[in-house]
Amino acid sequence: MIKGSFPIEKFKNFKTPFYYYDIELLRQTLSSVMNEANKYGYQIHYAIKANTNPKILSVINSYNLGADCVSGGEIQASINAGFSSDKIVYAGVGKSDWEIELGLERNIFCFNVESEAELEVINEIASKKNKIANIALRINPEVNANTHHYITTGLAENKFGISISALDEITENINNYKNIKLVGLHFHIGSQIMDMLSFKGLCVRVNEIQEKISEKKISIEHINLGGGLGIDYHHPNHIVMPDFKEYFSIFKKHLKLYPEQNVHFELGRSIVGQCGSLVSKVLYIKQGKSKKFAIVDAGFTELLRPALYQAYHRIENISSDEKEQEYDVVGPICESSDVFGKNIELNTTKRGDYIVFRSAGAYGEVMASQYNCRELPKSYFSDEMNY
Repeated sequence: MIKGSFPIEKFKNFKTPFYYYDIELLRQTLSSVMNEANKYGYQIHYAIKANTNPKILSVINSYNLGADCVSGGEIQASINAGFSSDKIVYAGVGKSDWEIELGLERNIFCFNVESEAELEVINEIASKKNKIANIALRINPEVNANTHHYITTGLAENKFGISISALDEITENINNYKNIKLVGLHFHIGSQIMDMLSFKGLCVRVNEIQEKISEKKISIEHINLGGGLGIDYHHPNHIVMPDFKEYFSIFKKHLKLYPEQNVHFELGRSIVGQCGSLVSKVLYIKQGKSKKFAIVDAGFTELLRPALYQAYHRIENISSDEKEQEYDVVGPICESSDVFGKNIELNTTKRGDYIVFRSAGAYGEVMASQYNCRELPKSYFSDEMNY
């Protein structure tokens, strides 16, 4: 079993469970993203919901990305971290009035609008504030992303976005909203997408939609293609970041743009996913009738994805080099779903060993809870280990 490199001697100073971030890997990933995107003049917005740790946000902001937010709190967090408000896009199917007001007050770049009902409310609030709200219509392109049904967002029957069938009526009515300016179209087909053909399919559908809108003499300045690019949860030691070169080249090759159009992406998991790990300690080894349980001090309160999505995370015992045995790795939460993995091969494991859950930089710490009155996990960073 090939393991990641962790400063285990330093870990002895920290109370488990905690999050550990490899800042060098984060910087390498950001450099790769921006180098490839800049080849085509693409604009990148970091999807704040993937990880809102202030240090992580600060590092990402230093690479001149914009921010993709899905709540007023995320708008404020991105501004606090130094993101420029004119690079903030705000999506979300249920924007509250105060969140819309915050976006208008901060003069954010764009609201990604998900229904005509929302369009009416934004127009009304903008009118009261004597503002013009830039909006992009979020359209469901009806492209199957071939991912988990919980994180598929671009199909026709989905709480997110505007169906293609409703698009004609909305575009015909758009001029009735005097405090709205239509500047873009927004698409997002899902998350953790590994099949690049899904993105080719998205391009084909966007081209069709653009052609229909062009026939109505409606000018669109910005095309926002969302995110969704996945990471390799099974091989975090070998495949430390996605193939951004191939990803962006697909859009360059297959997306048909009109003159002066700008292209935007909203990447989250693919930027931060591999740089974060959840570090835990073994509390007990329990011998069952036909299997062994490694009971650790982390639970779904620190890493919810396995319980919520049945998601896989590579699990490593970084304290042991002994022969491998099979364990069910479980947490201490008083719920049967608090299971990280069954029949997991770990080097022979004992009480006090450090167990690491890899690829937890996205939707890990940010989804932590205090269920069972547990403390929220602390976080530590590779570039702060010189003490």
